[in-house]
Amino acid sequence: MKNRRSPFLKLALFATGLSGIVAEYILSTLATYFIGDSAVQWSLIVSVMLFSMGLGSRISKYLEGNLLIKFIGVEFALSLLVSFSSLIAYSAAGFTDYVGVIIYGMSILIGLLIGLEIPLVIRLNEDFESLKVNIASVMEKDYLGSLVGGLFFAFVGLPILGLTYTPFILGFINLLVAVGLFITVRRELGSKFNARITISSGIILLVMFGGITQAQDIILFGEQKRYKDKVVFSAQSKYQKIVMTQWKDHYWLYLNGNQQLSTLDEDKYHEALVHPTMKLSHEVKDVLILGGGDGCAAREVLKYPSVKSITVVDLDSMMTGLATRHPILKELNEASFSNPKVKVLNADAFTWLENSSAFFDVIMIDLPDPRSVELNRMYTEEFYRICNLKLRPHGVLITQAGSPYFATKAFKCIDKSMTAAGFETLPLHNHVLTLGEWGWVLGQKQEWTQGELKQRARSLRFEDIDTRWLNNEAILMMSSFGKEIYFEVKDSIEINHIQDPVLYRYYLKGNWDLY
Repeated sequence: MKNRRSPFLKLALFATGLSGIVAEYILSTLATYFIGDSAVQWSLIVSVMLFSMGLGSRISKYLEGNLLIKFIGVEFALSLLVSFSSLIAYSAAGFTDYVGVIIYGMSILIGLLIGLEIPLVIRLNEDFESLKVNIASVMEKDYLGSLVGGLFFAFVGLPILGLTYTPFILGFINLLVAVGLFITVRRELGSKFNARITISSGIILLVMFGGITQAQDIILFGEQKRYKDKVVFSAQSKYQKIVMTQWKDHYWLYLNGNQQLSTLDEDKYHEALVHPTMKLSHEVKDVLILGGGDGCAAREVLKYPSVKSITVVDLDSMMTGLATRHPILKELNEASFSNPKVKVLNADAFTWLENSSAFFDVIMIDLPDPRSVELNRMYTEEFYRICNLKLRPHGVLITQAGSPYFATKAFKCIDKSMTAAGFETLPLHNHVLTLGEWGWVLGQKQEWTQGELKQRARSLRFEDIDTRWLNNEAILMMSSFGKEIYFEVKDSIEINHIQDPVLYRYYLKGNWDLY
């Protein structure tokens, strides 16, 4: 009977490798969602878990006697903790601002349990294999499980099951392995331990099934606690958490907890983004929108009869699908994505533009704020140079640039990076009620001097375009900043590069405590 134990022990290590790596990814994703700065969170979560695994391995040397019982107990604990990791994080977010402490606490506990398992398996398996074969086979199964876990998370877990149900799959894998090992060795354990393990596994199974049935309600409860308004839609895509809330007759769209727009005042953002850019261009036929997955920028561009094609490149197919089919967004964007002039592509904006052979009269960058290294790429001098190459003569580029007052260094860094890429720039700003003071940087392929560009912008007329807010008086205000007496930047501003991503650090260290 004992020789049947070895395969189950190795299977347990495979499951440990699989669930361990996926648990790292789940907790890293949760930390990014609740705390921000993906590069820091992923680095810290993985490092903390690896350290905890080492600590668990150290603790394991003090465990003596009934190692099979202890190993099965560790598997049971790991099953429960991994299964409920997401639900614990979302629930905690509804009651405390310190959800990061809880996420890191779970990463330490999971790391400790995994660290306990590997030495225990080696000790339990030492009767069946020589030391060199034992250690090699145990580590092989653990690393193979890590590979399978990474593939599972990337292609099945996050995009299909989401952060709600993926942890339960991992929990069931650990539980099944523990139960299988128990069935194999039950004659060695005695009736007292058999009864305890049987009852414990039954209780754990019931608890996990209960968690699955209540998972959506728990997640919705946690989400609702995060937002002051009623949550009417919540979903996890492969790339981000998408939430819509409602207050009276108005709706808010959030991506990873950060507001993107409100139906109350989105016109003050999208009209400022689109119409000065379109008006400063010569006859516009082909327009490229990078981001803009809500469809509102495309809605504004469609107001120009000269436009023949609008290409929207947004990474997230769930977001563009919602903009196409969800009644709230479809009404808001006036079904712009269903217009035959509009072509929607789901791809990375940087890679797509770099490889595209198309040229455009106008490029609009309507992406989220550069709060991470991934988004930082789309605000670099290198990216703006690619945009410059893809613009026809007299072409105009505009990018949303965050807040000129709450992230002053970041705003100026974007301006400076565009100038370095060969654009004559014009900073713009507007007060969007639900976002605060917001800004854009418009760039022209140096046909005019900066003074001429500003003068031409201030002379623009919008009577021929159906706008809710924008007029000539508004553009005068948008292009005026006054003296920099409150937010003067004394330190030199660096140009943002792919290899030296200074922008997202400027953004995160902004004046947000004043907001």
